[in-house]
Amino acid sequence: MATENHERAHVYVSGQVQGVFFRDATRQKAQELALSGWVRNLPDSRVEAIFEGPSDEVRQAVRWCEGGTSEASVEHVDAAFEEAGGDLEGFEVR
Repeated sequence: MATENHERAHVYVSGQVQGVFFRDATRQKAQELALSGWVRNLPDSRVEAIFEGPSDEVRQAVRWCEGGTSEASVEHVDAAFEEAGGDLEGFEVR
């Protein structure tokens, strides 16, 4: 799989995304897509996430964030794509 095109997405999600199981659902989606990284709440009510893995799956995770859970109300997703660092293992809620 080292020949696959890998990338990293640094994502900020705003809206009603805290207190609605967004982080846990994000972890579940990332694990389903076999991505590495993490997700956490920010003090300004946004959620921040890092997804790393094959480009197609990373972009699927970012698209998933645009809708989120049925309890969430996503207003905006800001994603920056960069080269994968290869320094992440597993996916965790921070």
